[in-house]
Amino acid sequence: MQKHVLLTLVSSAFLLIFSQTTFAQGCVAIRQMGCGGSTAGSSLLTKGQWQASANYRYFRSYKHFRGAHEEKERVELGTEVINKTHSLDLGLSYSLSNRFSVSATLPVISNDRSSLYEHYGNSTTANPEQKRFHTGSFGIGDLRLSGTYWLLNPEKHVKSNVAVGLGVKLPTGNENVNDVFHKRKATDGLDSAFTRPVDQSIQLGDGGVGVSLEVQAFTSLSERALLYFSGFYMSNPRNTNNTLTRGGTVPTGEPLTAYHSVADQLAGRLGVNYVLWPAKGLAVNAGGRLEGIPSKDLIGDSEGFRRPGYVVSAEPGLSFQRRNTFITLNVPVALYRNRVKSFYDLADPTGQRHGDAAFADYSINIGLTLRFGGHKMETPATPMWKDAKE
Repeated sequence: MQKHVLLTLVSSAFLLIFSQTTFAQGCVAIRQMGCGGSTAGSSLLTKGQWQASANYRYFRSYKHFRGAHEEKERVELGTEVINKTHSLDLGLSYSLSNRFSVSATLPVISNDRSSLYEHYGNSTTANPEQKRFHTGSFGIGDLRLSGTYWLLNPEKHVKSNVAVGLGVKLPTGNENVNDVFHKRKATDGLDSAFTRPVDQSIQLGDGGVGVSLEVQAFTSLSERALLYFSGFYMSNPRNTNNTLTRGGTVPTGEPLTAYHSVADQLAGRLGVNYVLWPAKGLAVNAGGRLEGIPSKDLIGDSEGFRRPGYVVSAEPGLSFQRRNTFITLNVPVALYRNRVKSFYDLADPTGQRHGDAAFADYSINIGLTLRFGGHKMETPATPMWKDAKE
């Protein structure tokens, strides 16, 4: 029985750590990157083993923050910006040894954004009917390639281990998606439609090549409980891409925000995984999650338009394992949201300038992972891919 509990505990923890990806938090354009891990559950694969994964994510952002202050009047007046995102991360991993695996992940993304201010405007004078229009984007996002290496031999250290990873993000997603916007003609007040780039938060990519550093660790707390941690930092050295913030010309007097910034991003997770039903492979988790975009990049310039900020969330979830099939459900719920000052805001000599951003209350993350091939790993416990009943 103890062997089965350890198996289920380690298995579910690995899926928890590696299956969840960072989600775009509304107007803070946190790209769909692995949160401190490669493709779902790609680590601790046995030599020669393959893994295919599909991770679905949904969120709806609409609450506006300037700093940590929520501007509740935006929702009360009906002028809030609403972003709805559905994304599906498709991943494939292969283990070259019991300690080193490589992964590739390609997101497919569907975004819908509705607002007043981007079209007729928020005021009742410019927009007396308070008309709301939609823009959107659909397509593939930026491809991620990564490798993960366990510092300790998994065959001898099944209860505790640390992994490091290095990845590259390629600009396969379109960073210059255009859609139709609406304005009223100054002459007769009739609707005038024109095409321009959609908001940065719903662009499919950022146009830059990024490099990520990833760390994951776990340790057993008891027969049924395990502590997990993951950390992730994506460095985007490119300063700006070629997508204009708004309109078809460079805004007069605003050289810092003319084009979209290619921003760094970061994420971290810490929590406890607990096995409820070892024989059925059912476990629960409770933890915390931090993710965001800094005002300034680690490498390169930080000009261009960006909405930096971060979110701290509580992250409850479930995981289920049956032979070589894994299913995860996690629902991060935002506890603290902060739209920090951007590089452009910080350049204001008066210190008064501070942009806002809309955030989601929660997201829904569902993962499906299938493993095949490989061989048995000689560990103190049966390997992950083996049925917990055996």
